[in-house]
Amino acid sequence: MTAVRLDSVTKVYGSGDNTTTALRGVSRAIPRGRFTAVMGPSGSGKSTFLQCAAGLDTPTSGSVRLGETELTGLTETKLTELRRERIGFIFQGYNLVPSLSVTDNITLPLRFAGRGADVGWLNEIVRRVGLDGLLHRRPGQLSGGQQQRVAVARALVARPEVVFADEPTGALDSRTGAEVLRLLRQLVDELGQTVVMVTHDPVAAAHAHSVLFLADGRFVDELHGPDADQVAKRMTHLGEW
Repeated sequence: MTAVRLDSVTKVYGSGDNTTTALRGVSRAIPRGRFTAVMGPSGSGKSTFLQCAAGLDTPTSGSVRLGETELTGLTETKLTELRRERIGFIFQGYNLVPSLSVTDNITLPLRFAGRGADVGWLNEIVRRVGLDGLLHRRPGQLSGGQQQRVAVARALVARPEVVFADEPTGALDSRTGAEVLRLLRQLVDELGQTVVMVTHDPVAAAHAHSVLFLADGRFVDELHGPDADQVAKRMTHLGEW
């Protein structure tokens, strides 16, 4: 039931006197079919954790597994194939191609993989994310919330084992951001999708089943089923861990 596992992962940037240790021997199992948020102050290692867990960066030491697959030691070609076929990504900036339609943006990962779309699944995710009637539009004709829904659909189109979301509501107003977060939680609860979200926002984190807290490159606490006030209170005391 583990989607992603990190064992004793350390990540060091730079060399000599200019080294920075972003992660310090992190070990964590991310459960399958759950919505997990990762929080911490600036410089705590949140982004590095996401990059290592998603196979976007290589740990200095330790191991990362996606399901039963050990990522450490895979060639860049194999990692690219794995990210394309087994992992979905949602970013703060949407990362849509302006010249492509909504449909073509959603199915872009399949094109890169040389695969055709499962029409039934495509229609299902379009319906679930609320893009009916917008498939022929281009990103510039959509609101920010609609663009992020396109990004969510694109992350799901290949039926990934895990979706990693990096500040997915950071560019949205609070109301639109809440709609996107409810959508992510719905995808987890109704479809069994696994979502790992890095965020600085206690309100966003409160949509998750559990919240992991990073400080100085280590996991220092976890809350289950939290509300925003609990998350905010814990964040204010992370310096006391």
